[in-house]
Amino acid sequence: MSDRLLRCATALALVASAAVSSATAQGAPAANPAELDSIVHANFDGKGIVGLSVGVMQNGKVVLAKGYGMASLARQAPVTDATMFPIGSVTKQFTCSAVLLLEQDGKLAMSDQVAKYFPKLTRASEITLLDLGGMIAGYRDYYPLDYVDTEMLKDVTAADIMNEYATRPLDFDPRTRWSYSNTNFAILGAVAEKVSGKTLGALMQERIFAPLRLTHTSFDPPTNGAATATGYRSWALGEPTVAQPEGKGWTGSAGAIWSTPTDLLAWDLALVTGKAIGPKAYKTLTTPQRLKDGRSTGYGCGDGVNETGSAITLSHGGAVSGSVTSNTVLPGSRSAVVLLANSETGLGALSNALVSKLLPQVDVPKIAGLPALDAAKAYLTQLAAGKVDRATLSEDFNAHLTPALEQAASKSITALGGISDVRVVTRVERGGMEVAVLRMMVGKVATSGTMYRTPDGKIQQVLITRQ
Repeated sequence: MSDRLLRCATALALVASAAVSSATAQGAPAANPAELDSIVHANFDGKGIVGLSVGVMQNGKVVLAKGYGMASLARQAPVTDATMFPIGSVTKQFTCSAVLLLEQDGKLAMSDQVAKYFPKLTRASEITLLDLGGMIAGYRDYYPLDYVDTEMLKDVTAADIMNEYATRPLDFDPRTRWSYSNTNFAILGAVAEKVSGKTLGALMQERIFAPLRLTHTSFDPPTNGAATATGYRSWALGEPTVAQPEGKGWTGSAGAIWSTPTDLLAWDLALVTGKAIGPKAYKTLTTPQRLKDGRSTGYGCGDGVNETGSAITLSHGGAVSGSVTSNTVLPGSRSAVVLLANSETGLGALSNALVSKLLPQVDVPKIAGLPALDAAKAYLTQLAAGKVDRATLSEDFNAHLTPALEQAASKSITALGGISDVRVVTRVERGGMEVAVLRMMVGKVATSGTMYRTPDGKIQQVLITRQ
């Protein structure tokens, strides 16, 4: 559940992002279920994942809902599209939505100070409910580690967590930093219960699960039934063993929901079409908050927001002991990818591969000659040998790539061990040119590159840098 939304950008990534953003985006081609299934197998088979459930939606229609592997090794029960998994911190967008529904009812305001509900918490008069949902309050995270520590073996209540973690000095002044903290959501869920007079699970069932017919979604359900997946962990890449669950009460409003990809896709569609919450609430949920110095956090209320590239994406990961989750939504096309696994494994590569099939295509100039990958491989092979075919280069790049530079490049590439595993990550347009964003290995060094070509096929630039 300690989902760390790491933000990093290299100059190459910024170039690619800017090029994608400036190009004209067209709708994505219809997703091919067989191709999606093949992508899943490539990222599942032999990867040590016990079980995986996948859901892909395009233009509001589910195009893939399938289970892979085992929900329980002991029972030899396969994962089906009805197997329920813990969704971990994807729960947070449900908690924010429940609070926003109470705001729609006029029972609270996201601008309310925490002191209105829990005055004894640290600096409660300086922190709002929206600060909690946006992870900019400063309260110390009660679950920063990726395993169940000694404290978390015992059962607790939200009040216990607040008394232990939200009465300490803040980690930073409110709204001066973004820092992931489950404690914020323990407080936010407690506010929802105090205002509604109901448990958060009952509130969600009444206002979200039942109206949206999420029949395979539950808040903190029993976890030993045939419909639920067993969580596993593999210590130091060893054989999977049943994971030690958190004590009751620790996941709570920060991560206690269990669901299926089909239900989560229905939830995603209900959010972007206005059936789950109203337009004002949706804007609050999906608008990145800003710090006091004006920086964007890239995080709304329980949901990460990426506004760069060819489409806006809303995304959140989740993890509880023995399970991980990923939910990514493209609201502009009513498309989404949901991944639920009962192993503590990374899902980023698979999510990115599936999401890429749903992204709008970007108009790239038609280039004469070789396809981008073949052209890149040919040039790089020649550069490594110190014998570039200069007929393939533009006049300016020919002048720039002096014989001295060519030989220096050949020497450094050879010393590192040569170039291998050349890939074209994406192709975009900039300045009327095709920009092929490359990834490769130079010896054991992970490397990025960009190759610019004009429509006549001439290479205008190839830059290589360490990732």
